[in-house]
Amino acid sequence: MSTQPSEFRPSFHPAAHDADLRKAVEEVRVGRWMPMRDLLARTGTAWALRTARSQVLAAAAARSHVVRTWLTEEPTNPDALMMRARVDVGRALHAWQSGHESASGLAKRARESAHLAMRAAPPDPVPWVCLLALAQLDLEQRRPEHHLRPPDRLLPPGPWGLLREVQRRDPFNREGHHRVLRTLLAQPLGGPAAALHFAHWVKSWVPWQSGSALLVLPLYAYAQHYRDKRERGRYDAIGRAQWTREPVTDDVQRALKGWFDLSPPLERSPLDLNYLAHALWAGHRYAEAAGVFAAIGPYMATQPWSFVASDPGDPQAGINEFLRARGQCLAFAGPPRAGPA
Repeated sequence: MSTQPSEFRPSFHPAAHDADLRKAVEEVRVGRWMPMRDLLARTGTAWALRTARSQVLAAAAARSHVVRTWLTEEPTNPDALMMRARVDVGRALHAWQSGHESASGLAKRARESAHLAMRAAPPDPVPWVCLLALAQLDLEQRRPEHHLRPPDRLLPPGPWGLLREVQRRDPFNREGHHRVLRTLLAQPLGGPAAALHFAHWVKSWVPWQSGSALLVLPLYAYAQHYRDKRERGRYDAIGRAQWTREPVTDDVQRALKGWFDLSPPLERSPLDLNYLAHALWAGHRYAEAAGVFAAIGPYMATQPWSFVASDPGDPQAGINEFLRARGQCLAFAGPPRAGPA
């Protein structure tokens, strides 16, 4: 019997299709550090995969002392030092978002951990990504490295030197550029307009058929722009029409053909897949969206579906929006064709 759309249940596991990462995450959650060590060692200098995997592992390790235990056993291991920086940054960001008074002290400790990780492995971009993440906490740009001249006249001052260090090590580093996007969205001199300018600046130098996840970055900026208009009470029916108009349609095409069609499935972020599926669906490109939904499988992300849900504050409303879009696109595409005999 075929599975009906109503029987589909989305999953939110952070490892998504990465089976090796999934196993390591489950081990970290019960306090075992060796599978994490072994996975990072196997990942090596595949920087895109290392950045993504370490981010997920750090989220799993943040509520325990598993990384501290690892460092007790292997105090000079560069991967362990990098993971301590990851965990410390995650805790600082969580404290800041919660308005906790410990945020400043945690950020200082995280910055120290990042510098130790840099010295242990100079070619590694992840410690620099950690410093970029901490820039989100300095909205007034009190630290000099957070208030540097931008690479484009339409952009505000920001942590551009830190981004350059990431780019020196990994030119198309996905998380590093997303950290800058978040910082621009939060800054008084930034906002959705600055985020759009940044995404367009990135787009100007990322090759069309590079397979780079940075080709998806403009879709985040467009979704945030839509969300901002809605939160300010400026939403109207025309707002959704942006997905059917240039230059949005051009950027969606670049993300589809230049990233999705060319990137290794293991390296695709579930979040990127969800943003692309949403953009294609909102642009009425249902058959193409169906292919992206197939790649997503059960691994839904709450964003950007919550942005367009009937009640953005209700998690179930975002899930319902995802299910509606998925069902519509899969129904339009029809059952998959059988392969050659």
